[in-house]
Amino acid sequence: MTLIKKKKIIYPVSEPLRKFLIEYKKEIDIPVSYSDLKRYNSSINLYDKRGDDTLWLTVFYAAEDMREIYDGLKKIYAMLKADGDLSVMEHLYIDRVDLCSYGNTQPFRVRIVNQINDNFDYFYIKQADASRVYGLELEDMISPNRINYLVHEQTLIEEHIAGIPGYQFINDHLNAPELNKIRLAKEFVKFNERCFVRLLGDMHSNNFVIDITPDFEEVHYRIRAIDFDQQSFEGRRVVYMPQYFKENNPIIKLGIDMMTPETVQQYQKEERSLMAQRVKASLRSVKDLLKAMRKEPIAPKSNVVSLREELASFYKDDRFLKARNMGSILQASLEMLF
Repeated sequence: MTLIKKKKIIYPVSEPLRKFLIEYKKEIDIPVSYSDLKRYNSSINLYDKRGDDTLWLTVFYAAEDMREIYDGLKKIYAMLKADGDLSVMEHLYIDRVDLCSYGNTQPFRVRIVNQINDNFDYFYIKQADASRVYGLELEDMISPNRINYLVHEQTLIEEHIAGIPGYQFINDHLNAPELNKIRLAKEFVKFNERCFVRLLGDMHSNNFVIDITPDFEEVHYRIRAIDFDQQSFEGRRVVYMPQYFKENNPIIKLGIDMMTPETVQQYQKEERSLMAQRVKASLRSVKDLLKAMRKEPIAPKSNVVSLREELASFYKDDRFLKARNMGSILQASLEMLF
């Protein structure tokens, strides 16, 4: 079953959202915008280490543009990682710029390298979609993960989120003898709960990564969303629950094999308690974000009506029926934590 049937609309950053971004110092002036990166004059296909086509294109710029663009990209990296301290640029160089031509917002990915030790990092420059900005901010506020991003007008800059892509983990690691199945299954339950409560949709295995952290006895797994375009957009409840995406079925089966319904419910309650604590810790910024979100449409009215009815039925709570937009629905969803 296909859960998402239509391509998502891109919503520009509105004045209420921009006011929030300025207040919390996420809106800054940058030397290079998304439109500047579109001035490339040639491109080639990018292949991975196995020789497979990644479906990304490495783009090239005319000599007169390249110096300006590459210097600007290094300054942006300093803003993103070092609060604008330009001294970090001294040993950095731009290795390449890639374009995801099939993505909804056609993002650019910048690979930046430290020439002293060849260590490298990535960051992304995208069209600023209001849905994605709300998703990034909610991720930073009420998930266990911190994430840096910046906005300038209709350009969005994001840091790279490290981890093994979900589909690759399923193919290459799910049957490894050293896999701690119960810990992975537990983390997926928690991830599913986080997505549902904060209404982040489309979390199939292409849109999250799995971060593995060794401990002195075992390993820990953290599932992290990397695509926030479907924040509070779709009108069906199941779209906000990763457990319903067929691409995730191998992990779902693992959970069914390793956990009882009572154990699943325990982990759901644990994650909701942790989310409630995070909301309390960031209460002012959460309120300000929801205030901006309630002032603009970030989904068709039909999606709002459908989702509020489904959530009212699921929670058996009529407060959802009073919601007039996605911001109000999200507020009601977060209130259920308490």
